[in-house]
Amino acid sequence: MTRSQRGFTLLEVMLVLVIMGLLAGTVVFNISGQSGQDRLKQQVQRFQVVFSMASDYAVLNQQQLGLYVDEDKNQYSFVVLDEEQNWQLISGDKTFEAHALPDEFSFELELNDLPWDTDESLFNESSIDAELSFSDDEISIGDEEEKKLPPPQVFLLSSGDITPFSLAFSFEPDFSSEPASYFRVNVQDSLPVTVEGPLENL
Repeated sequence: MTRSQRGFTLLEVMLVLVIMGLLAGTVVFNISGQSGQDRLKQQVQRFQVVFSMASDYAVLNQQQLGLYVDEDKNQYSFVVLDEEQNWQLISGDKTFEAHALPDEFSFELELNDLPWDTDESLFNESSIDAELSFSDDEISIGDEEEKKLPPPQVFLLSSGDITPFSLAFSFEPDFSSEPASYFRVNVQDSLPVTVEGPLENL
């Protein structure tokens, strides 16, 4: 029986497994070997791309969208204003589902240095009914009715207008020799989304 006709020997199989193990270990090392700054940058780039897509979605579909940032849960999500003037999660597209940052990162939303719910310029009455969309009431109709979602802090309107804001991303390791790193995402009235960083401080 020639070598091409016989099966692999146990030694050859073991050798292949060892090589595959070494290659897998190299890949894992490369991934885990990323710096905190690089990992934070990936989160910033993801937000930059998804936010731009959300604004384009609002314009193309002539819908009013919003960005809701939950600093306590360390996550952000996109919502859409329905025909009843209630904010709903965007269904049918996983791109806009809630996204949580890894625990090692945090972020902080800034709206022109003013609390978002006191800034009258954030809302265009010709585009959306302010009284209805900003209601804080959580009235349920029937036992199966879910509570209304809170209104977003940032609006992405069908006109292409966007609430001006800054979102600061932070990496501040407590038990690591890695230096802290920061990025700042800025939007002024409309696209594009610009990014500052890496920064040594905010």
